[in-house]
Amino acid sequence: MTQVTAPTLTLYGIKTCDTVRKARKFLAELPIDAAYHDFRQQGLDETLLDQLIQGLGVKALLNTRGTTWRSLSDEQKQSASDPAAARRIMLEHPAVIKRPVLVREDGEMLVGFDTAVWSSFIQGGR
Repeated sequence: MTQVTAPTLTLYGIKTCDTVRKARKFLAELPIDAAYHDFRQQGLDETLLDQLIQGLGVKALLNTRGTTWRSLSDEQKQSASDPAAARRIMLEHPAVIKRPVLVREDGEMLVGFDTAVWSSFIQGGR
């Protein structure tokens, strides 16, 4: 099978996340070779987080449904309504970031996984 010509993509996530696994499988089946960055193994620095926040917004990135969120103190959860506090929480606990995040070489970004949306995005749409 030949490689599909597509923009360079970077997939951000955590390898133990089921949705990230589905997304990686989807890209492999196209087949599209995307760079993969695991927040736990490769880390999350301030520059990367700021780029993701700029592209997607704090509310879109903050996963308030996962186990990491549930393990935070009530004080941390309440403080997350402030964008600066939410940013600090994401830096300290990268698993609280919604995933997967897919970034195209032109800087466009998606968070979450939907095959139809991803197919359009990969072809250059939004």
